[in-house]
Amino acid sequence: MVRTHSIFKKPGVYLFCILSSAIFGCTSKYIANDTKTSFFFQMADPQFGMFTNDTNFVQETINFEKAISAANRLHPTFVIVCGDLVNQLERRDEITEYKRIAGKLDPSIPLYNVAGNHDVGRTQPTPTGLANYRKNFGPDYYTFRSGNIYGIVLNSSLFFDPSLVEEEAARQDAWLRSTLKKAHEIKNINIVIFQHIPWFVSQPDEKDGYFNIPLERRKIYLDLFHQYGVKYIFAGHLHRNSIGQYQGIEMVTTGPLGKPLGKDPSGFRIVTIKNNHLTHQYFSLDSIPMVIF
Repeated sequence: MVRTHSIFKKPGVYLFCILSSAIFGCTSKYIANDTKTSFFFQMADPQFGMFTNDTNFVQETINFEKAISAANRLHPTFVIVCGDLVNQLERRDEITEYKRIAGKLDPSIPLYNVAGNHDVGRTQPTPTGLANYRKNFGPDYYTFRSGNIYGIVLNSSLFFDPSLVEEEAARQDAWLRSTLKKAHEIKNINIVIFQHIPWFVSQPDEKDGYFNIPLERRKIYLDLFHQYGVKYIFAGHLHRNSIGQYQGIEMVTTGPLGKPLGKDPSGFRIVTIKNNHLTHQYFSLDSIPMVIF
């Protein structure tokens, strides 16, 4: 079940508050800024070209522009896009359109890109795919800090099938272990993992498939995350929403900004951080809240 937080206010509620503020003082209640609370946007799978099998990306443009406009209006501490930025890594026009719209984001709001399988080689990452991604979008694994969030961005394709890029996968593995060890020594932070392919969709011991990381590697890394106190992992890839649990770790798979493959409409997730605790809710592009806090 998607966890929600009461700070999200629907347009009707917000309008009522404005109209009645003189009598009830309701406006300040709903929009007062709690300095201990922050929020970020997690998006996934804008996947320019998927709606029409790369004939055009008209709908992807509409969706991404609406999401970026919402970010500029609500001003999250950061926006992160969890993979499949484009549908074909060879399509220069898809890459250009993604970057054009991303460039509309308020420069004061950091944007973090995450490598998806379509960005680095579809079914398996290739040396060419990795080089292309790094040239166009930057590093495929890295860290960032935002308040008490210590974000670790991973290239999940290197876990899904490293057969063509074994040295690259080994480098990410060594880097990840070193990074987790260092992060664990920092006090009062949330170590949060961001990737494209979820480790599992609903159950940590579910069978291997296209939408999860193979079990032989899944168990190793889930135990590693547990060892170092990771509580939250955010992913995409599924094109619908799903949430699972493993040893106190919440595996959050977010529906698509682009084309849906299930009942969940195009949208994104808003994640709030309050008192070192994360809560979140998925919003369709037609139900984005008017205000936060």
